Amino acid sequence: MKIELRFRSFTAIKDPETCEKYLDGHVQVLKDYGITNITTNNRQWMSLPNVHGIVAETEAGEVVGGVRVHIADGIHPLPVEKAVGSMDPNVFKIINEYFDEGTGELCGLWNAKSVAGIGISILLVRAGIAIVNQIRLASLFTICADYTLPMVRKVGFVVEDGLGKDGEFVYPNDSYIARVLRKMNAETLETADEYDRNRIFDLRDNPTQLTVETGPKGDVLIDYQLVIPKYED
Repeated sequence: MKIELRFRSFTAIKDPETCEKYLDGHVQVLKDYGITNITTNNRQWMSLPNVHGIVAETEAGEVVGGVRVHIADGIHPLPVEKAVGSMDPNVFKIINEYFDEGTGELCGLWNAKSVAGIGISILLVRAGIAIVNQIRLASLFTICADYTLPMVRKVGFVVEDGLGKDGEFVYPNDSYIARVLRKMNAETLETADEYDRNRIFDLRDNPTQLTVETGPKGDVLIDYQLVIPKYED
Protein backbone atom coordinates (compact mmCIF):
# COMPACT_ATOMS: atom_id res chain seq x y z
CA MET A 1 0.00 0.00 0.00
CA LYS A 2 1.36 3.43 -0.92
CA ILE A 3 1.88 6.05 1.76
CA GLU A 4 0.51 9.39 0.61
CA LEU A 5 2.08 12.68 1.71
CA ARG A 6 1.97 16.28 0.58
CA PHE A 7 5.16 18.37 0.48
CA ARG A 8 4.11 22.01 0.80
CA SER A 9 6.36 25.07 0.75
CA PHE A 10 5.73 28.09 2.97
CA THR A 11 7.31 31.35 4.11
CA ALA A 12 7.84 31.32 7.87
CA ILE A 13 6.80 34.88 8.72
CA LYS A 14 3.61 34.53 6.66
CA ASP A 15 2.41 31.19 8.03
CA PRO A 16 2.63 31.03 11.85
CA GLU A 17 0.30 28.03 12.08
CA THR A 18 2.57 25.88 9.92
CA CYS A 19 5.59 27.13 11.87
CA GLU A 20 4.07 25.96 15.15
CA LYS A 21 3.30 22.49 13.77
CA TYR A 22 6.80 22.26 12.32
CA LEU A 23 8.41 23.26 15.62
CA ASP A 24 6.28 20.92 17.73
CA GLY A 25 7.18 17.95 15.55
CA HIS A 26 10.86 18.83 15.39
CA VAL A 27 11.15 19.31 19.15
CA GLN A 28 9.49 15.94 19.79
CA VAL A 29 11.90 14.12 17.48
CA LEU A 30 14.90 15.75 19.14
CA LYS A 31 13.61 14.79 22.58
CA ASP A 32 13.12 11.23 21.37
CA TYR A 33 16.85 11.14 20.62
CA GLY A 34 17.86 12.84 23.87
CA ILE A 35 18.86 16.11 22.22
CA THR A 36 17.67 19.20 24.04
CA ASN A 37 20.34 21.84 23.32
CA ILE A 38 20.08 22.40 19.57
CA THR A 39 20.72 26.10 18.96
CA THR A 40 18.50 26.17 15.89
CA ASN A 41 15.64 24.72 17.90
CA ASN A 42 14.20 28.08 18.90
CA ARG A 43 11.39 30.30 17.81
CA GLN A 44 13.37 33.16 16.28
CA TRP A 45 13.31 31.77 12.74
CA MET A 46 9.51 32.06 12.69
CA SER A 47 9.75 35.85 12.69
CA LEU A 48 12.49 36.21 10.07
CA PRO A 49 11.45 37.30 6.56
CA ASN A 50 14.34 35.34 5.00
CA VAL A 51 13.18 31.84 6.02
CA HIS A 52 11.27 29.46 3.74
CA GLY A 53 10.33 25.90 4.55
CA ILE A 54 8.78 22.69 3.30
CA VAL A 55 6.54 20.48 5.42
CA ALA A 56 5.51 16.88 4.83
CA GLU A 57 1.83 16.47 5.68
CA THR A 58 -0.49 13.49 5.90
CA GLU A 59 -3.92 13.52 4.27
CA ALA A 60 -5.30 14.51 7.68
CA GLY A 61 -3.04 17.57 7.79
CA GLU A 62 -0.58 16.25 10.38
CA VAL A 63 2.94 17.59 9.87
CA VAL A 64 5.31 14.60 9.95
CA GLY A 65 8.51 16.17 8.62
CA GLY A 66 10.12 19.31 7.38
CA VAL A 67 13.16 21.23 6.24
CA ARG A 68 14.02 24.94 6.06
CA VAL A 69 16.08 27.24 3.86
CA HIS A 70 17.51 30.34 5.55
CA ILE A 71 18.74 33.11 3.26
CA ALA A 72 21.90 34.90 4.46
CA ASP A 73 20.85 38.54 4.86
CA GLY A 74 23.93 40.02 6.53
CA ILE A 75 21.90 40.83 9.64
CA HIS A 76 20.74 37.56 11.19
CA PRO A 77 23.38 34.82 11.55
CA LEU A 78 22.62 31.56 9.79
CA PRO A 79 21.89 28.62 12.12
CA VAL A 80 25.27 27.05 11.29
CA GLU A 81 26.99 30.27 12.37
CA LYS A 82 25.17 30.17 15.69
CA ALA A 83 25.86 26.46 16.12
CA VAL A 84 29.62 26.31 15.56
CA GLY A 85 30.81 29.89 15.05
CA SER A 86 32.11 30.06 18.61
CA MET A 87 34.20 26.93 17.97
CA ASP A 88 35.65 28.20 14.69
CA PRO A 89 35.15 31.87 13.65
CA ASN A 90 36.24 30.98 10.11
CA VAL A 91 32.65 29.84 9.56
CA PHE A 92 31.62 33.50 9.33
CA LYS A 93 34.43 34.28 6.88
CA ILE A 94 33.63 31.40 4.53
CA ILE A 95 29.91 32.15 4.40
CA ASN A 96 30.63 35.83 3.80
CA GLU A 97 32.70 34.91 0.72
CA TYR A 98 29.50 33.65 -0.94
CA PHE A 99 27.19 36.39 0.33
CA ASP A 100 27.20 38.66 -2.73
CA GLU A 101 26.05 35.91 -5.12
CA GLY A 102 23.31 34.82 -2.75
CA THR A 103 23.83 32.07 -0.20
CA GLY A 104 21.93 30.40 2.59
CA GLU A 105 21.53 27.26 4.64
CA LEU A 106 19.52 24.09 4.42
CA CYS A 107 18.63 23.21 8.00
CA GLY A 108 16.07 21.92 10.46
CA LEU A 109 15.55 18.58 8.70
CA TRP A 110 13.38 16.14 10.64
CA ASN A 111 10.78 13.45 10.24
CA ALA A 112 8.40 11.94 12.78
CA LYS A 113 8.75 8.39 14.08
CA SER A 114 5.46 7.57 12.38
CA VAL A 115 7.17 7.87 8.98
CA ALA A 116 10.66 6.74 9.99
CA GLY A 117 12.45 4.51 7.52
CA ILE A 118 10.33 5.25 4.45
CA GLY A 119 12.91 7.61 2.97
CA ILE A 120 11.32 11.05 3.22
CA SER A 121 14.49 12.73 4.52
CA ILE A 122 16.23 12.56 1.15
CA LEU A 123 13.01 13.67 -0.55
CA LEU A 124 12.78 16.73 1.72
CA VAL A 125 16.45 17.56 1.11
CA ARG A 126 15.96 17.40 -2.66
CA ALA A 127 12.84 19.55 -2.37
CA GLY A 128 14.69 22.11 -0.23
CA ILE A 129 17.46 22.41 -2.80
CA ALA A 130 14.89 22.55 -5.59
CA ILE A 131 13.26 25.75 -4.29
CA VAL A 132 16.44 27.83 -4.07
CA ASN A 133 16.01 29.03 -7.66
CA GLN A 134 12.81 30.74 -6.50
CA ILE A 135 14.77 32.72 -3.90
CA ARG A 136 17.87 33.30 -6.06
CA LEU A 137 20.53 31.48 -4.07
CA ALA A 138 23.71 30.49 -5.90
CA SER A 139 25.12 28.37 -3.08
CA LEU A 140 23.95 26.60 0.05
CA PHE A 141 25.50 25.45 3.32
CA THR A 142 24.37 22.79 5.77
CA ILE A 143 25.54 21.11 8.97
CA CYS A 144 24.99 17.41 9.46
CA ALA A 145 25.82 14.50 11.72
CA ASP A 146 27.92 11.55 10.58
CA TYR A 147 24.92 9.32 9.97
CA THR A 148 23.39 11.77 7.47
CA LEU A 149 26.68 12.53 5.69
CA PRO A 150 26.17 10.00 2.85
CA MET A 151 22.71 11.44 2.15
CA VAL A 152 23.80 15.07 1.91
CA ARG A 153 26.81 14.14 -0.19
CA LYS A 154 24.50 12.44 -2.70
CA VAL A 155 22.79 15.75 -3.37
CA GLY A 156 26.11 17.53 -3.84
CA PHE A 157 27.24 18.94 -0.52
CA VAL A 158 31.01 18.90 0.08
CA VAL A 159 32.68 18.84 3.51
CA GLU A 160 34.54 22.02 4.48
CA ASP A 161 37.69 20.28 5.72
CA GLY A 162 39.29 23.56 6.77
CA LEU A 163 36.76 24.13 9.53
CA GLY A 164 36.83 22.62 13.01
CA LYS A 165 39.13 19.63 13.48
CA ASP A 166 39.57 18.30 9.94
CA GLY A 167 36.00 19.33 9.23
CA GLU A 168 34.57 17.87 12.43
CA PHE A 169 32.76 19.54 15.33
CA VAL A 170 31.50 17.99 18.56
CA TYR A 171 27.86 19.10 18.19
CA PRO A 172 25.12 19.14 19.45
CA ASN A 173 26.60 17.15 22.36
CA ASP A 174 29.46 14.77 23.15
CA SER A 175 27.61 11.87 21.54
CA TYR A 176 27.66 13.39 18.06
CA ILE A 177 30.17 14.56 15.49
CA ALA A 178 28.90 17.18 13.06
CA ARG A 179 30.32 18.53 9.83
CA VAL A 180 29.76 21.79 7.99
CA LEU A 181 29.19 21.26 4.28
CA ARG A 182 28.79 23.54 1.32
CA LYS A 183 26.90 22.93 -1.87
CA MET A 184 29.43 23.88 -4.51
CA ASN A 185 26.83 25.32 -6.85
CA ALA A 186 23.15 25.33 -6.01
CA GLU A 187 22.24 26.20 -9.60
CA THR A 188 24.19 23.65 -11.65
CA LEU A 189 24.35 20.91 -8.96
CA GLU A 190 27.48 19.55 -10.62
CA THR A 191 28.67 17.80 -7.46
CA ALA A 192 25.43 15.84 -6.97
CA ASP A 193 24.90 12.22 -8.03
CA GLU A 194 23.24 12.03 -11.43
CA TYR A 195 19.93 10.60 -10.19
CA ASP A 196 19.58 13.19 -7.42
CA ARG A 197 20.60 16.02 -9.74
CA ASN A 198 17.98 14.98 -12.29
CA ARG A 199 15.24 14.71 -9.63
CA ILE A 200 16.08 18.16 -8.24
CA PHE A 201 16.04 19.71 -11.71
CA ASP A 202 12.70 18.03 -12.40
CA LEU A 203 11.25 19.48 -9.18
CA ARG A 204 12.51 22.92 -10.20
CA ASP A 205 10.99 22.65 -13.64
CA ASN A 206 7.77 21.11 -12.31
CA PRO A 207 7.35 22.30 -8.71
CA THR A 208 3.73 21.07 -8.70
CA GLN A 209 3.64 17.35 -9.41
CA LEU A 210 2.23 14.07 -8.14
CA THR A 211 5.02 11.50 -8.11
CA VAL A 212 5.52 7.98 -6.83
CA GLU A 213 8.91 7.86 -5.09
CA THR A 214 10.48 4.50 -4.26
CA GLY A 215 11.76 4.32 -0.70
CA PRO A 216 13.39 1.65 1.48
CA LYS A 217 10.00 0.28 2.51
CA GLY A 218 8.22 0.61 -0.81
CA ASP A 219 6.48 3.32 -2.77
CA VAL A 220 5.53 6.72 -1.38
CA LEU A 221 3.12 8.94 -3.28
CA ILE A 222 4.16 12.57 -2.91
CA ASP A 223 1.97 15.51 -3.85
CA TYR A 224 4.64 18.18 -4.39
CA GLN A 225 3.43 21.76 -3.91
CA LEU A 226 6.78 23.55 -4.02
CA VAL A 227 5.86 26.93 -5.46
CA ILE A 228 6.51 29.40 -2.64
CA PRO A 229 3.10 31.03 -2.11
CA LYS A 230 2.38 34.67 -2.86
CA TYR A 231 0.86 36.02 0.33
CA GLU A 232 -1.51 38.92 0.68
CA ASP A 233 -0.29 41.58 3.12
